Amino acid sequence: MSLWGGRFSEPSNEDLRALNDSIDFDHVLYAEDIEGSIVYARALADAGVIEQAEAATIIAGLRQVMQEFDDDRFEIQAGDEDIHTAVERRLTEIVGDVGGKLHTGRSRNDQVATDFRLWSIRAADNLAGEIRLLQTALVNMAEAHIETLMPGYTHLQPAQPISAAHWLLSFFWMLERDQDRLRSARARMAECPLGAGALAGNPFAIDRQQLAADLGFDHPSANSLDAVSDRDFVADLLYCISLCAIHLSRLAEDILLYSNPVFGFVALDDRYSTGSSLMPQKRNADPMELMRGKAGRVIGNLTGFLTTLKGLPSGYNKDLQEDKEALFDSLETMYRLLPVLTATISSLRINREAMAAALSSDLLATDLADYLVRKGLPFRQAHHTIGAIVRLADERGLDLPQLELALLQSVSSDFTEDVAQVFDFRQSVAQRRAFGGTAPAAIRQQIEQAREILA
Repeated sequence: MSLWGGRFSEPSNEDLRALNDSIDFDHVLYAEDIEGSIVYARALADAGVIEQAEAATIIAGLRQVMQEFDDDRFEIQAGDEDIHTAVERRLTEIVGDVGGKLHTGRSRNDQVATDFRLWSIRAADNLAGEIRLLQTALVNMAEAHIETLMPGYTHLQPAQPISAAHWLLSFFWMLERDQDRLRSARARMAECPLGAGALAGNPFAIDRQQLAADLGFDHPSANSLDAVSDRDFVADLLYCISLCAIHLSRLAEDILLYSNPVFGFVALDDRYSTGSSLMPQKRNADPMELMRGKAGRVIGNLTGFLTTLKGLPSGYNKDLQEDKEALFDSLETMYRLLPVLTATISSLRINREAMAAALSSDLLATDLADYLVRKGLPFRQAHHTIGAIVRLADERGLDLPQLELALLQSVSSDFTEDVAQVFDFRQSVAQRRAFGGTAPAAIRQQIEQAREILA
């Protein structure tokens, strides 16, 4: 039996049903729907709306329906518009007319909002777990490369020497911000809409605080009209996913660049590389390209859903049915991406020799400026002086260490014999030991902090 057909003299048109029905995708909410119904049946009995024996019969029937879903034995029927209709239809088949009492005071509006919040909380936890695995892989790889030096880049131009560990850990902290956003979004999800009814609230003496507590929420929603239409939690989670996907895309882009033979800094394991159908020599980092491409997909889901929300009047509107497919797709995309990227990082081969060979003396230009600062020159003057020296080296086709002391002194009398000590990449890295820097001592501090977070 339809949940709403009494007002109408004819059944819905089949084309309308195809547009309207959501059972094809919202059936994944079956556990949350049944859990909410079990708790609501108890609340109805506690409020004296139904007998305790009736509640017990309904709850036993609901548990049987849950078992059928768990065992993949539940059969969707032609009239099952959504997961709520399907569960109530099957419940009534099992327990009889008493099953019809379950929906007393409840609307699908507060029901679906409750189901989807419960589902989203669990999804946020699952996503956080997948991100943790990638963070762990990054820290493990970083720990093996504290002393491995490589060029660091700004504007994709060689800038200063850093360690490979520093590069890897930069993504750990991006992902930790993603974790923090997920925790914050999860806290906002923990508000229970059940008992809000269609929009105006529940007319029976339902204890909404107890409903919230029984379902694991922090508190009930404060306003029933807002509760049934609030999908901020979906937008929150879509945003968290989108920004995380952007971070994955950035890491993938670095791997694509560094695995190119022009760089040769890293090599992907054969299990996470692909070839060409025409060119036998090709070794492509296709999974990393998919990381970049699918970031656009999840950003599109966020943008599309925000556009859906922007013009809605207050109260529940059917437009909100668009929330599920967008979030389901974005999460499924992340569940495909994260394990592959985690395995790629865990099996990544870092070429120390290629990284070392890419270290050029111009990366130490800032160290030369710092040398003059230690001699007493203001940094701006030192910066200008070293810029002139870099130009001299370029004009003569020489590397900075090849410039004679006399030539350096013609630009600044502050240069002495000890300037030769500046041209040491390990010293350059080691002196950047301030908190968060690339020095081995600072990297070990970062790793210790990261291990504490992971623990």
